[in-house]
Amino acid sequence: MREVLQNRSFRGYLSGLVLSQIGTRGAATASLYQVYELTGSLSLTGLVGAAGGAAVLVLSPIGGALADRTDRKRLLQRAQSVGGLVALTLAVLTFSGEVEAWHVVVAAFLSMGATAFDSPTRNALIGSLVPRHQLPQAFALVNPAREVAVLVGPGLAGLLIALGGPGAVHALDAATYAAMIAILFFVHAPDEHRDRSDAPVLRSILQGAAYVRGRPIIVLMMSLDLSAMMFGAYRVLLPALALDVLHVGPTGYGLLASAPSAGALLASYGIVTMLGRSRRLGRLLLAATGAFALADVVLAQSRWLAVSLVAALCLGAADALATSIRHATVLTETPDELRGRVSSIYQISSRGGPALGDGIVGGLAGALGPATALTLGAGVTLTYVTALLARPNRVRSYLRPDRDAVATG
Repeated sequence: MREVLQNRSFRGYLSGLVLSQIGTRGAATASLYQVYELTGSLSLTGLVGAAGGAAVLVLSPIGGALADRTDRKRLLQRAQSVGGLVALTLAVLTFSGEVEAWHVVVAAFLSMGATAFDSPTRNALIGSLVPRHQLPQAFALVNPAREVAVLVGPGLAGLLIALGGPGAVHALDAATYAAMIAILFFVHAPDEHRDRSDAPVLRSILQGAAYVRGRPIIVLMMSLDLSAMMFGAYRVLLPALALDVLHVGPTGYGLLASAPSAGALLASYGIVTMLGRSRRLGRLLLAATGAFALADVVLAQSRWLAVSLVAALCLGAADALATSIRHATVLTETPDELRGRVSSIYQISSRGGPALGDGIVGGLAGALGPATALTLGAGVTLTYVTALLARPNRVRSYLRPDRDAVATG
């Protein structure tokens, strides 16, 4: 990993990623809190995630195609500019007292629309920054760095909400977008991996989809991700759990929202060790997904902050292990020139799933209450995991590839 960190462009990219993600994660936390504070409705709060999920579903394939055929650094700067403008507008509306719930929902749609271009481009850009043989080390550094942002962002959001309201969080988000744009000017990213075909964008998208369709293991990974993220979407319920069940206020909400990332960070060393020693990654993935669902149930039923924090820590650790395996599998199965398109399709489950899950679980919670909604959702995930464990399939039998294995088209 020391060799990767000697790459100045990669170091700059990594620092910009952390800053940008701190703002983005904090803003997502503040948006959920803001809509719940404005409306008192879990169903309307769930629209924040649903709007973002719709943007990911519609725009991700286009973002992935462009990431494979255009200058990735410039595309990333443009996507960051859109996100920064949305954050700044929402901050102004909030500080002026003119903000309404629908403003936050529309902002979530536009922000996630920018992310639909941003995320596959960021994943593809790494392949332009470091040699192929350093990709595993690079992603091993990116994932914990992202978790640092996910940990700091919600906690900082809770503090800023308590001090200056949600507008302060949106202003911080705008500033971090600006910082990422500036840092990218100093990042050197050759474009030798670019897809230089003149095929129309739609055909390019279909090529990526055809590749995914021909890799059943990627399809199954996406379905497993969706089962957990759509039906076990707990973040949309955290404002209600913090304010109405645990009665811990915005600071407690920030702690609760940060706890999953703390769990992921605390488990990082164990995860790296586990993945290095075990080849039976499929069974490990199913066990981690099942543990995620069980922790969801504990969080749903808890009436004490300490128990809720422990459950959230376990959620983060289990999710980090499962995510690491799924992400590594997709990368291993994908050649460089298709990484943007495949990443965008995978993003539909990894980013769109949680966003749509906010709408599903939020709507269900509005009718049945948060505890019942989250418990039922976790039951769906456990049922799917049990079915995959019960009979032979590509996920259960998946093994970590040999060191010299390479993806083929």
